[in-house]
Amino acid sequence: MKPYFSFEENTADVSRREFLRTSALLVAAGLAGSAFAFRRSKQLSFSTLGCPDWTFARIVDFAVKNNFQGIELRGIQRQLDLTKCPEFSVTNKAATLQLMKDHQLKFSDLGSSCTLHFPDSAERTKNLDEGKRFIDLAHEIGCPNVRVFPNNFLKERSKNETMDLIAKGLVDLGNHAKGSHVNVLVESHGDLIHADDLLRVMEAATHKHVGMIWDVTNMWIETQEPVLEVYTKLKKYIRHTHIKDAIKTDGKINYVRLGKGKVPIFEAIDLLRRGGYQGYYSFEWEKLWHPEIEEPELAIANYAEVMQAHFKLPR
Repeated sequence: MKPYFSFEENTADVSRREFLRTSALLVAAGLAGSAFAFRRSKQLSFSTLGCPDWTFARIVDFAVKNNFQGIELRGIQRQLDLTKCPEFSVTNKAATLQLMKDHQLKFSDLGSSCTLHFPDSAERTKNLDEGKRFIDLAHEIGCPNVRVFPNNFLKERSKNETMDLIAKGLVDLGNHAKGSHVNVLVESHGDLIHADDLLRVMEAATHKHVGMIWDVTNMWIETQEPVLEVYTKLKKYIRHTHIKDAIKTDGKINYVRLGKGKVPIFEAIDLLRRGGYQGYYSFEWEKLWHPEIEEPELAIANYAEVMQAHFKLPR
C-alpha cells in the first residue's frame, strides 16, 4: 500500500522545531520533571464517540483549545464507517490532513466496528472486510492504530473455539497491514475482559502488526481483577488505551468524570507511565451510546484538565 499523503518533513527543520519547542517548555515550566516529559510525549487524545454530533472542524478546534495532541476517530457526525465520511473522500482527504497538520494534531486511532467472534462465513467476511478498509484508510492518513472488537463468547461453541476465531481474525488483519505502519488492536471489550483470556488470545495472535487496547474500566468494572496483575500480564501487548471512570449500581454502569468513580484508573495510568508506555491516553466518553451523560464540551475538557494536573504530580 502506498500512502496518499506524505507526512515526511525535512529532518533539520523538525529537529530545530523540536529543540525550540523543548526549550520553551523548559523555560515555561521551570523544571524538567514528569510534567515536561508528559507534554513532550504528546499523549492525550479523546474519542469522537463522546461528541457524536460535532463537525470535524469543531472537533479539531476543541482539541487545540483544550491541549489535546491526538484525536481518536469513532465516527464523525454519527457516521461510524469512517471510509464513508466526506472528510476522507478523494476530494477532501488532503484538506483534512492539512487541517490536522496545521494544528499539530495526530490521529491516535481509528475505531472500526469490525467484530471477530463470528463463525458464520458471510458475517465474518463482512467484518474482516471492514477491518481491512480501516487499515487501508489508517495507512493513507498516517494513523498508527485501528481498533477491532473481540467480542462475545458464543453459547453454541466453546470459549476456546471462539478465542481461536478471534485470534485468527487478528492474524488475518495483521497480515493485511504488512508493509504499513498500522497496528491492529483488539480492545478489552464484550466477553473478552479477563486478563488470562486476553493473554491467551494475544499469544495465539502473535504478529508484528497486532496488539491490544487496554480499556481499564471495561475490565475492572466487571472482573475487579487487580490492576497490577492485569498490567503485568498484558503490558507487552498494550499499544493504546481507553481511559474513563464509572460506578456500577444495581447492575447498571454509570459513567462519571475521571476520579469520581470506583475504577482504580489512576493506578492504571501510573503503571503505564512508570512502565514506559509510549501510546495515547485516550478519553472514551460514551455519549453516542449513553446520551444521558454529561455534554462533551464539559466532560472532555474536564478530562484534559484532570490528566494535566495528575501528570504534574511527582512520581
